[in-house]
Amino acid sequence: MKGLVVRNTGSWYDVRTDDGQLFACKVKGNFRLRGIRSTNPVAVGDVVEIKSTDSPYNSGKSGKSDMSSSVVSSSTVPIASASGLLPTALITEIHDRRNYIIRRASNLSKQSHIIAANVDLACLVATIAHPETNTTFIDRFLASAEAYRVPVALVFNKVDLYDEDQKRYLEAVVALYRLLGYACFVVSAQTGEGMDALREALRGQTTLFSGNSGVGKSTLLNRLVPEARAKTAELSAAHDQGQHTTTFSEMYDLQGGGCIIDTPGIRGFGTFDFEPEEVSHYFREIFQIGRECRFGNCTHTHEPGCAVIKALDNHEIAESRYQSYLSMLEDKDERKYREKY
Repeated sequence: MKGLVVRNTGSWYDVRTDDGQLFACKVKGNFRLRGIRSTNPVAVGDVVEIKSTDSPYNSGKSGKSDMSSSVVSSSTVPIASASGLLPTALITEIHDRRNYIIRRASNLSKQSHIIAANVDLACLVATIAHPETNTTFIDRFLASAEAYRVPVALVFNKVDLYDEDQKRYLEAVVALYRLLGYACFVVSAQTGEGMDALREALRGQTTLFSGNSGVGKSTLLNRLVPEARAKTAELSAAHDQGQHTTTFSEMYDLQGGGCIIDTPGIRGFGTFDFEPEEVSHYFREIFQIGRECRFGNCTHTHEPGCAVIKALDNHEIAESRYQSYLSMLEDKDERKYREKY
């Protein structure tokens, strides 16, 4: 049977078949023998083939499963779905992906983590304060989206909390990314400001929501899909940082068509499997201006006749973007991933 992965709990995957039936699935063991350098060989959004094991999960105690808890501590049982007890199956094949978003796995520099697959749009939810999403994180996400052919938009949340100086800074950041051709939305998930435009942009699309912990992804999701009832939490008062409230990835249907893949918050975004000579290709302005460099293999760091360095000196390239580019040139050095990005 063919189906769509709609939930990933780490050990189990909820798969919705073409006829609308849900199965709690495990990955067939040989997936882990194919050299897939990933902590999660299957991701939400994947189209897969499954084989039923004809054995609905049962707690083994009374013939009924306790569905009151959304978290099951043992990795040997599936997390209960909102639809109730699910029949189980094995995932036997993953169909070719048309795209995906990937990052370097936390504390595992030689492995990757696929955030979601087969998406029409990736929305990076960001905040310029409470907490601050730094531009290096934004640029790394944008570069990865460019590399894997995923259209991307920036959603700047919590505009209701910003003072006048922060609003002016936000305007400058939005102006920079819009000039580069990226769609930007300025919203408040709390008050609803800007949400109509965002909702219209998501209509009919499979959209990934990603971003740092604490930027308000869960509150945004609840605005867009009220029945999701995603858990939210206050920021840490001591560090102005978010707490992890989403613990696994899940797909939610949007009214009017389309869906949102909500994912856990991430603290850093290490790029994966980029060669240094490729990095400039994923920065739109650097790639375009770099065509005018004297040398075809210019790294844009020290070479004579470098058009990128000249443009930087003339303020035609933002300093923040160039610094992000330099940081990504160092990503092949695995020692770097003892630190967060």
